[in-house]
Amino acid sequence: MPFLVLLVLEGALRLFGYGHDLAVFTEDQARKGYLVLNPHASKRYFANQQNATYGNTEPFTAKKAPGVFRIFVLGESTTIGYPYMNNGSFHRWLQYRLLHTYPERDFEVINLSLTAVNSYTVLDFGKAVLEYEPDAVLVYTGHNEYYGAMGVAATKGIGQNRTLARLLMNLRGLRLTQLLASLTDGAIALVSGKELDLRENLMKRMAADQQIALGSEDYQAGLDQFRGNMNELADAFSARGIPLLISNLVSNEKDLKPFISIPDKQGNSADAHYQSGSDLYKQGRHASAKKEFIIAKELDALRFRAPEALNTIIKDIAHTHKGVTLVHTRGLFEKHSAAGILGKETLLEHVHPNLQGYALLSEAFYQALRQTGLLPASSAEMPFEVLKKQMPITPVDYLKGEYEMMILKEGWPFNIPMSAEEKREKTEEEKLAGALVVKQISWRDAMARLQRHYAAAKDTAGMLRVAEALVLDDPLNSVYFDNAGKLSIAMGLHRQAVNYLSKAFRMENSFERARMLFVILLRMDRPEEALPYVRYAAANNTSRFNLNELLSFVQQQVEAKKRR
Repeated sequence: MPFLVLLVLEGALRLFGYGHDLAVFTEDQARKGYLVLNPHASKRYFANQQNATYGNTEPFTAKKAPGVFRIFVLGESTTIGYPYMNNGSFHRWLQYRLLHTYPERDFEVINLSLTAVNSYTVLDFGKAVLEYEPDAVLVYTGHNEYYGAMGVAATKGIGQNRTLARLLMNLRGLRLTQLLASLTDGAIALVSGKELDLRENLMKRMAADQQIALGSEDYQAGLDQFRGNMNELADAFSARGIPLLISNLVSNEKDLKPFISIPDKQGNSADAHYQSGSDLYKQGRHASAKKEFIIAKELDALRFRAPEALNTIIKDIAHTHKGVTLVHTRGLFEKHSAAGILGKETLLEHVHPNLQGYALLSEAFYQALRQTGLLPASSAEMPFEVLKKQMPITPVDYLKGEYEMMILKEGWPFNIPMSAEEKREKTEEEKLAGALVVKQISWRDAMARLQRHYAAAKDTAGMLRVAEALVLDDPLNSVYFDNAGKLSIAMGLHRQAVNYLSKAFRMENSFERARMLFVILLRMDRPEEALPYVRYAAANNTSRFNLNELLSFVQQQVEAKKRR
């Protein structure tokens, strides 16, 4: 009878629409036949639902279209691109490079990452994507095993038992559990007189003042939790023969003092080792300095940076599972850091990369995809240095990241006061970035206003950058490809224009797209590439000109080229 009563209550709550379905995916309300990440999916992992985070909305079809190369991306705040988000994320750098290196192919790069989650979420999401025909899955995770949702410290011991943690996460999917959690949170707030202060940053709300000493029981529990979840993920992918690429982790070694330093009986402490590392670095003894900096990080009792042991676990998992590839991000970051010691050259604070760092993270995954044979060689290869110059990060994107970082560092555990605001008229980019940070406008609104600003200033290069940014943010909208193609023509970037317009043509054939393509390609003396578009235009002619003579001429040009 008690179970029957609970069942009836659960059914009644669902019938009357209480609570949320916490499945990983839900139907896209804007595009029929497409799925997106469920905005409520993270609530399965957060004890306090007000801390639940939201990911990207990147639609994909349940049944993959023929010829599409589908990539899913899994992870936490670094993986979603904090603090830049949108096109600052490494998956967008990768997406841009694939678009221009393989213009004849169709790629889907779908980011399912969330802030403040850990390997429990990655495991669940990873198992979910197995049903949607991925050609590769990219994973960067590990920094939130202690304080992230279902982390060892965040769950007061529940996270240490994976079976109990799994039961708790499943129970949160029930509407009755959601109701009880809401009532409990309300009662606690009423009795204590304290409500969750959402003005505090998420780091403080999730971790508070909890300390985890190196080698402690909680420390070991975090390692065991990560090893268990990632082994289970690797087992699932190996069994299905789906390539899984897992990156090792990077964190600030040189340019971030330990958050909490607790001396032991011998007087050793995180601060002492950090000071030693700094002194050795100044003396030019870089190898010894790096060792000291790493020890300081390991001894930091506020464990926001993943311990070295997690990189060892990642390496072991890659080596012991067929089809699992280790992505050597750390080595690449070290090559681009002073004396090979990770710091401000690539990182903004403790773990989040700057734009140079996100570019490097994309490079690490790109090279891993190439080395595993998942991506073939291409005659249109976009070198990394060209990618860094051309990637359409707008000034608004960059400034938004800078402002977010100032706000983060003003709070716990950094406690760095903001510098005084300059007394001058703000630029349009600064105004838009500021409005974006305080959520007065959406990113799309900011880009629309920035585009109008550049148009008024007759800044074609700026307009093109915005147009390309919109292509990356909504790769299912053919109009964005058209705009990027037309502006590329205006800038004299003919090959880039062909890349955008040919993609738009594949999405939706039209006479106007075919006309623009054959005109550009004939100017480039590429009649063999122009011929299919001339044929289409001649067969679907909506102009007042007879295109049959042009078709005959282009066919002759192609034949003449073959005889050369």
